[in-house]
Amino acid sequence: MLGIFWIAIALVVGYFGITVLGIPKISSGKQEDLVFGIIILFVLMPIISGGMAIFGYYALTGEYADEKS
Repeated sequence: MLGIFWIAIALVVGYFGITVLGIPKISSGKQEDLVFGIIILFVLMPIISGGMAIFGYYALTGEYADEKS
């Protein structure tokens, strides 16, 4: 059940990272914002949201359960 929660959080974090941190920083026109936006979009967002989604998938399939069937 918590797997669905982690996957939903991954989607929210991905949306927030793209719409609030990524795209506005890239389109601001300043060089330091451009570098920060590229790092956020292409380095950090895939690692963070992908990791949360994979963790949620494993939690959903029962990989972290004490008793395995």
